[in-house]
Amino acid sequence: MFQTSEFSVTRYLASKKGLDDRALNRHVFNTLSRCLAAWPGSPPLRVLEVGCGIGTMVERLLDWGLLQNAVYTAIDLEPENIAAARERLRLYAAGRGCRLTEEAGIFVLQPRPGQSLSVVFEAIDLYDFLEREQGRRVWDLLIAHAFLDLVDLSATLPPLLALLREGGLCYFTLNFDGATIFLPYLDAEFDRQIEELYHQSMDLRHFQPWLCSHSQTGRRLFHMLAAAGAQVLAAGSSDWVVHPGPDGYPPEEAYFLHFIIHTVADALKGHPRLPPERFQDWVETRHRQIEQGQLLYIARQLDYLGKVGSEQ
Repeated sequence: MFQTSEFSVTRYLASKKGLDDRALNRHVFNTLSRCLAAWPGSPPLRVLEVGCGIGTMVERLLDWGLLQNAVYTAIDLEPENIAAARERLRLYAAGRGCRLTEEAGIFVLQPRPGQSLSVVFEAIDLYDFLEREQGRRVWDLLIAHAFLDLVDLSATLPPLLALLREGGLCYFTLNFDGATIFLPYLDAEFDRQIEELYHQSMDLRHFQPWLCSHSQTGRRLFHMLAAAGAQVLAAGSSDWVVHPGPDGYPPEEAYFLHFIIHTVADALKGHPRLPPERFQDWVETRHRQIEQGQLLYIARQLDYLGKVGSEQ
């Protein structure tokens, strides 16, 4: 059985890279790709990613051919995530034989002739960043990956979109939308109760006094984008679906599942509506199911591509 001490957020973020690759909605991504291919601005493309974690999105966009000539700024609250992102980019370049230079915290990557990417990773609180950058509409593309369901959209979305140039694009992915499913059910009523209480814990969660989350961010985001001055160009589902194959789970996805169960256990530990022994038995059974290759996990999520400004 996994122990609490074995879990690491940075490893969790790495473990879900392949899962995220599968989940991302290709209609939304392909619409973004077409928009950038016809981008009217002069290069380089200026990209801002908020809540970048360990930098998996910049790797993905390079591998998927989206970034040709770009300046990429990636911010995250946690210094350990930023340190991991910098190291991953070094390993990414080395593994692909790409030329990489690094000076004063700026990485310049040249994956192939005619392609150049400058990357700056910065550990900073989002709201400090927004205050610092207020009034500077300099970015062409804004990215938030598996992040907007961790913040108060009403307080965060308008100042975020205000950072974009006229006609700028926002690519918001893996926005949780209110369904966490573990199968097979152990007791359908008790499983539904755990899901309900887990979602309630998201709605009540405060990481800092001004930060909160919402378990139905995916569906709320459509109209909140419009209210904040952005037109939705594309939207689609990006569900996580993790199931065992003939040989069980890939090792990193097994770790991912254990981390998800640990997260639910941590969120609901001591909840007055859950009998402690019964809930602990539920947690231990789910961990055993992972080890035995029996658990199916589904989380509902939505992706959006939006455009800001009068030329919509």
